[in-house]
Amino acid sequence: MEPTKVVAHKTLRVKSGRFSLGTTLMHVVLIAWALTTIYPLFWIVNNSFKMSRDVMNDSFALAWSPVMTNYANAFDRMDIGKSYLNSLIMSFSTVFLVLLFGGLAAYVLSRFQFRGKRTIYSILYATLLIPAFATVVPVYEILIHSKLVNTYLGLILPQTAGNLTFATLIIAGYMATIPKELEEASFIDGCNRWQMFTKVFLPISQPVFASASIFVFLWSYNDLFSALIFVNKENVRPIVALLNEISSQYGTDFGLMATAVSLTVIPVLLVYLFISKYIEKGLTEGAIKG
Repeated sequence: MEPTKVVAHKTLRVKSGRFSLGTTLMHVVLIAWALTTIYPLFWIVNNSFKMSRDVMNDSFALAWSPVMTNYANAFDRMDIGKSYLNSLIMSFSTVFLVLLFGGLAAYVLSRFQFRGKRTIYSILYATLLIPAFATVVPVYEILIHSKLVNTYLGLILPQTAGNLTFATLIIAGYMATIPKELEEASFIDGCNRWQMFTKVFLPISQPVFASASIFVFLWSYNDLFSALIFVNKENVRPIVALLNEISSQYGTDFGLMATAVSLTVIPVLLVYLFISKYIEKGLTEGAIKG
């Protein structure tokens, strides 16, 4: 074998070894990270099938003899089904309104040129810097005067307003990347602005709408701060507010607490699984543009 080929062969082998070592280290890190993420969820679900005394004695042992007592108590004693329904109604309503108004606003901002457009963008970016608790008092006064406290709208409207800016900017950034030729072709085919939005921009923008919806759903579903203030009555109380009261109402029933947490996580996992294929694409392609 010629000296040049020998050197090339050795270099290729070294590079291959380095690549294998790097890949192995990357897999080890990813597996460790996955365990730190997945194991707490498994731990909670596993303890939900134990009695409270078993959770106290050995919380890390597997539930070889699972019991359904905690789940029965969750629906009978805590009426978790009602809180479940409240959370889903308010969260999905918030997602629908945010995507509707945010999508329309994003369409206008991304495809139209008008005076004051940069000013609107500046205001939208500035509102992202305002913390949620800074607006609690005026929002609560508005809800009192509107008689919306302890109603579904009492939480849906503030959460819609709080998430609308984020969704508008993300969707507008994605829509700005859509080629102008598609818009011109739609005009030639006789589409008006509404038809163009529904038949052209909505189908193309599915990834960013899916990404925005999962974030809005998570923020709405897990919003304990607003739930404790705006909807603190039992008939409209969401599930996160119910979880906050378990320890005070039912003592230290750790099995029941693990069951309630497990039931709370289920909708989040289902929503993520249904639209997960759109999320990565929407995040990578939906860069915000001014």
